Amino acid sequence: MATRDYSLLGPDGRRAVETGLAAAEWYHTEVPRKVMKELMQRRDEPAIRDTAIWLGSMAVLAGAGIALWLGGHPWLSLPFWLAYGVLYGSASDSRWHETQHGTAFKTGWMNDWVYQIACFMIVRNPHSWRWSHARHHTDTYIVGRDPEIAIMRPPALFKLVLNVFGIIDGWAGWKRMVVNALGRLDPEEATYIPDSEKPKVIRVARVWVAIYAATILLAVVTGSILPLLVIGLPRLYGAWHHIMTGLLQHGGLADNVIDHRLNSRTVYMNPVSRFIYWNMNYHVEHHMFPMVPYHALPKLHELIRHDLPAPNASIAEGFREMWPALKRQLAYEDYFLRRDLPATARPYREDFHSAALGTAAE
Repeated sequence: MATRDYSLLGPDGRRAVETGLAAAEWYHTEVPRKVMKELMQRRDEPAIRDTAIWLGSMAVLAGAGIALWLGGHPWLSLPFWLAYGVLYGSASDSRWHETQHGTAFKTGWMNDWVYQIACFMIVRNPHSWRWSHARHHTDTYIVGRDPEIAIMRPPALFKLVLNVFGIIDGWAGWKRMVVNALGRLDPEEATYIPDSEKPKVIRVARVWVAIYAATILLAVVTGSILPLLVIGLPRLYGAWHHIMTGLLQHGGLADNVIDHRLNSRTVYMNPVSRFIYWNMNYHVEHHMFPMVPYHALPKLHELIRHDLPAPNASIAEGFREMWPALKRQLAYEDYFLRRDLPATARPYREDFHSAALGTAAE
């Protein structure tokens, strides 16, 4: 591919459909049916515990930040707002993601409740993004088909830096919220959202606009930024963690393949990041088996690691591997990292991509 067109309305998307690359049959590591059935069992207890810690910590941090601010110590409140921001602007990303799959809780309404809250925090319409993410799993990193490709080729490194502060994704989410509230859908949204869902997209956007308008009005009336520190601004200053972990999911790896071992990355992370990220660091495993709940991913990893590339040992090591590849893609966008498989693994499924393998890193 000389130049990639990531638009869902462009020639690359049409080519993916014509060649059979879209909605293709993906490679899966073999797991006994009985074992997979056990792994897929949904439970309320882990998610109730983690959600209570998440929302309870947010309440404590916001309360302390407000008390210090109103007590005349705004600078002392800064650490509390920074921590609150990560739970608001980053942990909401993983909560949105897992509850969208419907696997976090066994009880349906609990999934829906947390999904709605997390979607509001991360500014992703719960109805349009449900269909967007379904497409992401059907056509993971297929150019012109996947609407959630975070790092395009050649990489826009300046935009990636801006996104650490939520400046690209956050503002794009608010812009689309306003467009939806006016009764319209983005043309690309219309390619994957069923007609029956469009009124729901518009209705939610209008409710969100009303909430933001009330928050801004309260800030103006009180002459204080505090309401916006609770709602809205954390989506910007708290985004850095979910951007950091999200870039590692697929960055520098292959596109237009139908083997998640080629286009996804598993990274071992510290317990705090794993809590914020809800175990999505086991990303190859998640894409292979998206109906396995987050709390079972470490066990799934141990069962299939013999068939996967070696995980990165840490976040830092993941970036040390990824950044040189991204810099090389600035000059040669067909370049990608092809990670070695262990001797116990089955060969990569390289359909649609054999011509590009000669450019892969050794």
